[in-house]
Amino acid sequence: MTTLVLDGGLATLLERLGADLRDELWSARLLLEEPGLIRRAHADYFAAGADVATTASYQATFPGFARRGLDRARAERLIRLSVELAGQARDEAGRGLVAASVGPYGAYLANGAEYTGDYDLDEDGLYAWHLPRWEVLAGAGADLLACETIPSYPEARALARLLDATPGVKAWVSFSCRDAERLNDGTPIREAAALFGGNPRVVAVGVNCTAPRHLPGLIACLSGGLPVVVYPNSGETWDAAGRRWLGLADPMEFGQAAKEWERAGASLIGGCCRTTPEHIRQIRAHLS
Repeated sequence: MTTLVLDGGLATLLERLGADLRDELWSARLLLEEPGLIRRAHADYFAAGADVATTASYQATFPGFARRGLDRARAERLIRLSVELAGQARDEAGRGLVAASVGPYGAYLANGAEYTGDYDLDEDGLYAWHLPRWEVLAGAGADLLACETIPSYPEARALARLLDATPGVKAWVSFSCRDAERLNDGTPIREAAALFGGNPRVVAVGVNCTAPRHLPGLIACLSGGLPVVVYPNSGETWDAAGRRWLGLADPMEFGQAAKEWERAGASLIGGCCRTTPEHIRQIRAHLS
């Protein structure tokens, strides 16, 4: 299977382009205020060698927009706009795929729950919460859905049910993990991935928004099943007390590591938080 290069951190690049994302809507706020900047960010990632643009819908939800006073019709237009912007950048690049981001419930909570899986909803509640946005994204013209940063087994089960309910949709499912074997809620990744095993519409399962050092073990846990998708964070760590990133992630080292992830069995590879077009350029160079 040919390795696909995914894009990098959308919010990271938007901040570098001058956006202020200190807001609970995060990058989704720009769908409302500065959509052209989102399209530019997608274009920059395609120019760096990415094969896939992941949309700015990670934190774009009906409840989140409602808190801003937007009605359902306006919110739906903005969610669809996230796919249109990525599609425009793809068309300008003349190649590539659009993956519509389905962020976790924890992203809406905006309290870090995507890194713990500590939710106040059960599986049925999560299914009901995801359903409205899922239906919009499923019909918005993306090539597939990117169910990403999923920290908990109940949320994975809810997404598996949504996939069963929409037979025309393809997706990848990517978990956020605490170590080399387990999701952030402690579930073994093998157990969570098994929910999607054998489903021909799931193009890959894997890991994102996770420290790169955990990837070799996680890829090993997933080997022998569906294709594996990985797009970890840069390797920097967040100092919550100081509200700053510590460490320095070198794009060249990231690209070299991507080659090792490919050798270990990953076939869709990109970056998440704190990665940039330069990281993607290095991935492309090392995988080519």
